[in-house]
Amino acid sequence: MHVLGHLTIEEFLRDYWQKKPVLIRGAIPEFEALLAADELAGLSLEDDIESRLIIEEGNNGPWEVRKGPFNEDDYRSLPDNKWTLLVQAVDHWIPEAAELLEHFRFIPSWRIDDLMISYAVDGGSVGPHYDQYDVFLLQAEGQREWRIGQMCSETTPLLQGPSVRILADFAETDRWVLEPGDMLYLPPGLAHWGISQGECMTYSIGFRAPSVAELLEQAMDDLHPQLTPDQRYRDADLSLNQQHGEIDADAIARCQAVLTQALSNPTVAANVLGGLMTAAKYPEQAPEFHYDEAPSVSVDALEEAEIWQCHPMVRLAYHTSPLTLFCQGESLILPDEDTGVVSILCNQSQYRASELRHLCESKSATRLIEQLLSQDILIPAD
Repeated sequence: MHVLGHLTIEEFLRDYWQKKPVLIRGAIPEFEALLAADELAGLSLEDDIESRLIIEEGNNGPWEVRKGPFNEDDYRSLPDNKWTLLVQAVDHWIPEAAELLEHFRFIPSWRIDDLMISYAVDGGSVGPHYDQYDVFLLQAEGQREWRIGQMCSETTPLLQGPSVRILADFAETDRWVLEPGDMLYLPPGLAHWGISQGECMTYSIGFRAPSVAELLEQAMDDLHPQLTPDQRYRDADLSLNQQHGEIDADAIARCQAVLTQALSNPTVAANVLGGLMTAAKYPEQAPEFHYDEAPSVSVDALEEAEIWQCHPMVRLAYHTSPLTLFCQGESLILPDEDTGVVSILCNQSQYRASELRHLCESKSATRLIEQLLSQDILIPAD
């Protein structure tokens, strides 16, 4: 199903993605919420599920944040208006939520982070703020007014006091009211402010956007084992400098060249992205991928179900040169003959058992499937 309304995918990527907002009326016509408000609140009672309450006029000051898990008394004590419940990664727990993410595969699947659902009573809001990632805001129930403001950065003033990042100033440029099925796309850095008109639910499809610090940290983890003591800063082209205590422009250029050369290998960049983008959002809850362990089951286990899928907390991606599968932040280099099975695993959300068996043409492909089955990374589809 096309969720971009009047826009083609090419038009959206060219004109809007990471550039400017766009409102899409009827992105999913006659859309019905995947779960009721009390069911969403029920998720927030669970220890393993990340949830927050944001109360505009809280007991401890404006924009008070309370973190779950909650209990029924927490909800009984809430004011009549101006509060919001946020539940993260609902796609990990509700199969229909995971299916909804399939509508957004025109963006690389390894960029998608999760589906967050917010429920708000009348006037509920998380305040004027900005995010550092792209987001699609799909209205599921009720009405929410969205106010759009200025582009922001780390220098943009924030209110002092609230534990959430509330903008000190908000320069409104647009205002829209969204009905169920309407969707608003927002690029990173754009100020926005959503206010519930009556009770409402909004689905937020967010995308991973690692910081330079995270990329460098991952790069060092990947590069460090490959570096040798012989790889050093050198200055064979050194010339006389009367200011012997100065680190001059030539020295800086040599240092930049050494660092650039270390990071210039495209395989390193692929491993950085693969490691960060497929790392589990909640590692303590998700299956782990270890290829060095002997599989405990054979491919015959595929006979247990006709359709298989990845565990909802599992993330996959791949790179072709060399053929590398990234799974749960780990990487595995495979022979080129396994490109078919790796491509199917990463590009599809469900797999027929017969298709997977057919792709087990090599020992390495068979071992891979057996490993994924053994570690509950591949599970029967519901």
